[in-house]
Amino acid sequence: MCTEPAPPNLLIHPDEVERFDRGGGVATLPYVGKWNSATAVITTGQTVFQPGTGLPLHSHNVEESVLILEGEATAEIDGELFGLEPGQATWVPAGVPHRFFNRGEGVMRIYWVYGGRDVTRTITATGETFAHLSEHDKGGAPTA
Repeated sequence: MCTEPAPPNLLIHPDEVERFDRGGGVATLPYVGKWNSATAVITTGQTVFQPGTGLPLHSHNVEESVLILEGEATAEIDGELFGLEPGQATWVPAGVPHRFFNRGEGVMRIYWVYGGRDVTRTITATGETFAHLSEHDKGGAPTA
């Protein structure tokens, strides 16, 4: 029996993925993207939020779907707030301001999928745009 599928297929082991520290109690585990696949047309991963943390309001150049894996999430999408529980998901078109934050007492984990390889993040408050998971893509902070 093989332990890994034949390339270009990937098998992701979360405990072997290098964490990207977003700061302020938020960390990302990048799963599939241009860093490990020459052919993938999506970008995926998981982000872990400590209690009371989140990312600033932002938008992307591609669509995004987020699945809540664990914890109590609040999603702000285009100015509206939504409470989300594990198993619930969102879809946000490119260019729509949104953010997720942990409103619960425990860890919140989300699984995200972007509809593209070259993902950017634009911070709504400043208009600054940078590559997703680049050295500038930090901004995790307490939400209170």
